[in-house]
Amino acid sequence: MAPAVVIGNGDMPEFEGRITVYVAVCVVIAAFGGLMFGYDIGISGGVTAMDDFLKKFFPAVYERKQHAHENNYCKYDNQYLQLFTSSLYLAALVASFVASKVCSKYGRKPTMQIASVFFLIGVALTAGGVNIEMVIIGRILLGCGVGFANQAVPLFLSELAPTKIRGALNISFQLFITIGILIANLVNYWASNIHPYGWRISLGLAGIPALVLCFGSFAICETPTSLIERNKVEKGRKILRKIRGVDNVDEEFDSIVHACEMARQVKQPFRKLMKPASRPPLVIAILLQVFQQFTGINAIMFYAPVLFQTVGFGNDAALLSSVITGAINVVSTFVSIYLVDKAGRKILLLEACVQMLLTQGIIGGILMKDLKATDSYLSHGEAIFVVILVCLFVMGFAWSWGPLGWLIPSETFPLETRTAGFAFAVSSNMLFTFIIAQAFLSMLCHMQAGIFFFFAAWIVVMGLFTWFLLPETKGVPVDSMVEKVWKQHWFWSRFMGGEDEVKVV
Repeated sequence: MAPAVVIGNGDMPEFEGRITVYVAVCVVIAAFGGLMFGYDIGISGGVTAMDDFLKKFFPAVYERKQHAHENNYCKYDNQYLQLFTSSLYLAALVASFVASKVCSKYGRKPTMQIASVFFLIGVALTAGGVNIEMVIIGRILLGCGVGFANQAVPLFLSELAPTKIRGALNISFQLFITIGILIANLVNYWASNIHPYGWRISLGLAGIPALVLCFGSFAICETPTSLIERNKVEKGRKILRKIRGVDNVDEEFDSIVHACEMARQVKQPFRKLMKPASRPPLVIAILLQVFQQFTGINAIMFYAPVLFQTVGFGNDAALLSSVITGAINVVSTFVSIYLVDKAGRKILLLEACVQMLLTQGIIGGILMKDLKATDSYLSHGEAIFVVILVCLFVMGFAWSWGPLGWLIPSETFPLETRTAGFAFAVSSNMLFTFIIAQAFLSMLCHMQAGIFFFFAAWIVVMGLFTWFLLPETKGVPVDSMVEKVWKQHWFWSRFMGGEDEVKVV
């Protein structure tokens, strides 16, 4: 039998429960939504570096790439090529608001099932694409799947997990994103030597995690919170007993029921989000997504093969370097899983800001000094050093802003605005992911090495925000955030007083 744990600490409510095998299975299956997202992030950069793919869909880019005196920073600058990557995130932005409604009305589980259907159709269109329109439509459908999965999975994990290990279980979503990126890099490295259909294999294998999510979602339960919220009270109590592994769940059950009763009084959660009392979690949720993207991580992960080719690696070596960074991404996420509920959220974020600032600055300095636009390459030693710096950057991100950018928004909203608030978080993430994906290659072309200083400046802003304005949420039950976090914070508490806090709309 699994060991018993106390869910809560200090002056927090203590809810009895066990870490059950069933919860572990549910977490793994749901987290495949993250693996699908990660695979889509990782696969696009490698595919857009494959000559066979470029020749078929982007012949102008292929010709520029082959030019004897190509511009190191501009050879991949093509808006349609960037649209192949970024269209997914624009679709996910819109889909996340639809997913919010589905999540509230029908539950977290059906939302994940819909996501898997979008994934499967999108994979079929992209892998079987015969023209660029078909491929872009497939990417848009994949984006709808990402929007639905990223809305449902983090909420599902936060509501399913015991408070004491909520951070670790929620980070499994980010862990599977990193695993998806690593798998995509490995697939690209292998498929790049299969001509002329290697790119189809890379895109088509995305169907495997989509199938796991599709069929596996039938084996998992709905969260007790979602069931009780939709008036399935006794079923919610039964599921709560099942996932906690004990019969005495009355205190936690009563807490959820109370939160649901408060939530039912709010008929228009999106309007409620505009009230001052909702401002602290909303502002933090949105800014965390903005900051997560402006670390520069997706610019590096999307286009790692392109970046490594820019500094002088050949195509195969560039893809292999991407595999190395992907592996470090996965391993470093385990550091976050281990530390997040021990050291807390803030310390991980602050340490990573220092680490990422240093690595971005040094990379920018090396490229600015030694990599000119044309007829210039880094020395072998310098190129290796850049790869090491990229790995250190990825390491810092993977145990901080990567997982915590999803964890903190999923645990800080009260139930009455949880799905609506998290929809803003997801859509903000997708919006700025789209902006970075669409703009990065053009920014690289025009700013050259200065792009790394651009991201470094944002990291300074992120560190200051975290130090002064981000509260610690370690060990606080999801439904106690208002009393234990927001009302106690030196700055955000000013928004929590008066009638507006409890006034229903």
